[in-house]
Amino acid sequence: MAETAGTSGESPVQRLAARYGVATEYEGFDGTTVTVPQDTLRSVLTALGADVTDDDAVARSLRERETAPWLRLLPPVVVAEAGCGDTVAVTLAEGDSVRIRLWPEGEPDEARVLEPEQGGTPESAEVDGRTRRRVQYALPQDLPLGWYRLEAVTDSGERAEVDVAVTPVRLSTTDRLRGRRRWGYMAQLYSVMSSRSWGVGDLSDLASLAAISGVQGADYVLINPLHAAEPAPPVEPSPYLPSSRRFFNPLYLRIGDVAEFPYLRPADREVVARLAAIQRKAVLDPGSIDRDSAYAAKLKSLELLYTVRRSPYRQQQLEAFVAHAGQPLQDFALWCALREELGEDSPLWQDGARSPEAPYAREARSRLSHRINFHVWLQWLLDEQLEAAQRAAHRAGMDIGVMHDLAVGVHKHGADAWALQDVMASGVSVGAPADMYNQLGQDWSQPPWHPEKLAAAGYRPWREMMGTIFRHSGGVRIDHVAGLFRLWWIPEGNDASDGTYVYYDHEAMVGVLALEAELAGVVVVGEDLGTVEDSVREHLERKGVLGTSILWFEMDGEVPLDPSRYRELCMASVNTHDLPPTPGYLDGVQLQLREDLGLLARSPEEERADARRQLETFFTAVQDAGYLPEGLDAPQERKIEALYRYLCDAPSLLLNVALVDAVGEKRIQNQPGTSDEYPNWRVPLADSDGRPVMLESLPRTDRVNALVDVLNEALGTHRRTPTGRAPRQPERRDPTDPLGQDS
Repeated sequence: MAETAGTSGESPVQRLAARYGVATEYEGFDGTTVTVPQDTLRSVLTALGADVTDDDAVARSLRERETAPWLRLLPPVVVAEAGCGDTVAVTLAEGDSVRIRLWPEGEPDEARVLEPEQGGTPESAEVDGRTRRRVQYALPQDLPLGWYRLEAVTDSGERAEVDVAVTPVRLSTTDRLRGRRRWGYMAQLYSVMSSRSWGVGDLSDLASLAAISGVQGADYVLINPLHAAEPAPPVEPSPYLPSSRRFFNPLYLRIGDVAEFPYLRPADREVVARLAAIQRKAVLDPGSIDRDSAYAAKLKSLELLYTVRRSPYRQQQLEAFVAHAGQPLQDFALWCALREELGEDSPLWQDGARSPEAPYAREARSRLSHRINFHVWLQWLLDEQLEAAQRAAHRAGMDIGVMHDLAVGVHKHGADAWALQDVMASGVSVGAPADMYNQLGQDWSQPPWHPEKLAAAGYRPWREMMGTIFRHSGGVRIDHVAGLFRLWWIPEGNDASDGTYVYYDHEAMVGVLALEAELAGVVVVGEDLGTVEDSVREHLERKGVLGTSILWFEMDGEVPLDPSRYRELCMASVNTHDLPPTPGYLDGVQLQLREDLGLLARSPEEERADARRQLETFFTAVQDAGYLPEGLDAPQERKIEALYRYLCDAPSLLLNVALVDAVGEKRIQNQPGTSDEYPNWRVPLADSDGRPVMLESLPRTDRVNALVDVLNEALGTHRRTPTGRAPRQPERRDPTDPLGQDS
């Protein structure tokens, strides 16, 4: 764990904070050292479970903090690297002996007895007048990657059992990428619609996008987080403020792909057809995505589909999925049913429904069982359609396929905050300290993991989250990956800038992530933009986690950093979803929008002059590299192609093509610092003239094909013929279209 403070001249509260991994000072964005106020430290320590009510309590908490590790037989969890000779610290009373056994998870009959490490000198300490000693027991170096259980039983009857994770030293999924650079689209799925979409891009559209881009030569599609939102409208538009990161959003279901659709009663089919017709008209509206309308129509249709009796085979598949998902899925579905019944503001959330085991919630498991089962069924449908999308990607020749995005956290009133409150900290939220763009800091209103409670749970919630996301994916982007090392905690009632960093056991957090990714064969990319400690990037690189580079941010003093100097273990992009599409960026749409919203820090003239200088600097570099022979007066489309050709000089293993850049979209998808002032996360895909872009049109769009050719030529990749396909079948008519036509 990172060092957060020294010892000389520190107050007892500061010393206690240091013992808890709480920063007592940090480096501000202007390079100065900021000392964290005592009141902030006390609030954060309280959230961590320390008693700091007065000086005596602080002194007592310090003593308890120092002696606690000596009173535990075993550490809360063991995270080791395969073949590295790691050991487990076992702490015993003087004169006591112990038997240590280790077995693969779920296989106690395969237990092995561990022996103490030879040649080591045990540590010892006096605790409450008794001597305790710490003995290191060696883990077998031939343990395969995976999860194990470790049991310790002493002669005096003390017993403990903990999880052991044997993690990869380095991700082989990353090393397999070496030798060939790959490109892929990045897209906001909800904005990418076909003529059969219901006003929002869905998982069938994802399968189509994967199929189209795979044939074009892409090896992955990076999409926005598909995490679950509210169970019924209105829903939060931001995919980065979900209700749950462990489950998916039924908004993305394609109704016509549900296998039970053909067996709907005729009257119910007519209802669905009418809903489909209304929602399909929304696809032609380039203005704004209406999630609430689309979700309401889909929920109505899904409720009708839920009444259709499933075949024995389908029922078996559902039951197998439910058994695999286990209790977390049941708790999530219970929250969904309760949220529908109670809304967000009911006082019962603070009393009878405060947790899955609270009286009202326990009673609701039976009373609302039908609705709970409905929400379980929705997750099964999502699992099926996610699997189909990844299958489509592989059949189109993609190496990686669908790459998911993991948000930083969850809504404080959402399903995960409710079901996982035992491993989350209360009274604080996650955000960011003041920086040059947000001098008041940022409060994301998301509860953080409690570092020690998460460890005591064997990192199981973190592990289960990974398992769900990795189940049908080839890659994952971890938003704000530095959050696995430290997070900015803001006490309730404080300004966003009045917080401090809380450190996590990053070796465990990253180790568990690497283990689950390795077992699932998933490529991992960490979003490490902004102010990130060098040690963070070094550790992630050693583990094989790719970093992130954005062309506009990569500078060498006053000039652009030559892309040939970008990192190899990296996903490189021209832009990101928090920046305007490149066509809009070149036109300065962000300046006009920020001026209209009153967000400019300087005069409009100064901002525009600075933006012109930046663009001239970059395009001079691009021209010097030989990729803009027409000069700075070249058409915008050629300039964008030149930027991507310039990016392709990077050795980075993955290169992103923003779908908005390919089609000419200019509008910003998300304007930081706004909520309802701008339709964030609600901008449908359109071309440079503001006309809706249908998914079906991508293969025959000249602008798209020209940019694809730039990537393929620069990387030595090529368009491909789909492989591994099933025998050719007639195109399946969408059953939600009664005329069998696109409408």
